[in-house]
Amino acid sequence: MFTVIGFMVGGMLVGFLFRRQDFSFIHNVITVLIWMLLFILGIEVGGNRRIIEGLGTIGMEALFMSAAFILGSCIFAWALWYILYKKKGGKI
Repeated sequence: MFTVIGFMVGGMLVGFLFRRQDFSFIHNVITVLIWMLLFILGIEVGGNRRIIEGLGTIGMEALFMSAAFILGSCIFAWALWYILYKKKGGKI
């Protein structure tokens, strides 16, 4: 945990020190690194026998949780919209 926080703070420090430099290439580097991390995660998941055997159960739980999260997000977004605009008579 402290390692992750240390890397984050270190990155912030480097970004602060070199803030006047052009780092427009960083977006492409980050994209490639995320793809590599996802690929390695797929290898790890595919190599774990317990995960593969329980994929049906895990899949149903993930489907239920995803549906619940989407429904909850929609309800809370609507409630926030209602509080901010409709209740105060504001226009969209």
